[in-house]
Amino acid sequence: MDIEQKQAEHIEFFVKQASALKGSALTNVIVEATSHPSLFAFSEILSVPSVLELEGTENSVYLDLLRLFAHGTWSDYKSIACPLPQLVSAQALKLKQLTVLTLADTSKVLPYDQLMQELDVTNVRELEDFLINECMYVGIVRGKLDQLKRCFEVQFAAGRDLRPGQLGNMLQTLTDWLTTSDNLLVSIQEKIKWADTMSESDRKHRKEVEERVDEVKKSLSLKKLQTVSRPMLTSEGMRRSTLNLVE
Repeated sequence: MDIEQKQAEHIEFFVKQASALKGSALTNVIVEATSHPSLFAFSEILSVPSVLELEGTENSVYLDLLRLFAHGTWSDYKSIACPLPQLVSAQALKLKQLTVLTLADTSKVLPYDQLMQELDVTNVRELEDFLINECMYVGIVRGKLDQLKRCFEVQFAAGRDLRPGQLGNMLQTLTDWLTTSDNLLVSIQEKIKWADTMSESDRKHRKEVEERVDEVKKSLSLKKLQTVSRPMLTSEGMRRSTLNLVE
């Protein structure tokens, strides 16, 4: 079962749970969801009306916690102004995994020094173990560890939840891409049309050349025939002249 299908099943499970609860009863669901080892998307849970109703209540910190896991990173957690619930070890691991996904989305070559700083890792061995065991083995990223260049070359990374307003930017990017594609298609069609025109012109030119060659051949054949005929007539005339003389 691929990671996308697993995500869909886990999301459906937690959305159903959250939809059936309200208030403080949601805190356990949020902690469980953000601790789940195979769940890396939270926007659907965030959109549940009962979860949004936590805003402004005594449990609003759990809504902030869920938003952090949907869009934030480990550095965001460390620098966040408002107090959040203390993370359990599974949540800390999950947030660091999500941090790798965010970094992989911004660059396909991640220096070890940057990763160690963002993940609070003190040495290369610990970093590589984390990338192998907690990221690549889990299936959220694929890539190559380059010890000589001290970097992680990303080949694939699972996507994260879109930030508020990010959808508009993506739609604009897609619109620009479609416009560029349309322009490229028009350019290709014009080149094909030009190539067809040139091909037709070449065909006509080739036909004209062939017709001229045929005319030249016919002309040469006629001249050759005339040249051969003249000596024959001359020889016959000479024979008749000789006979006349003898008589």
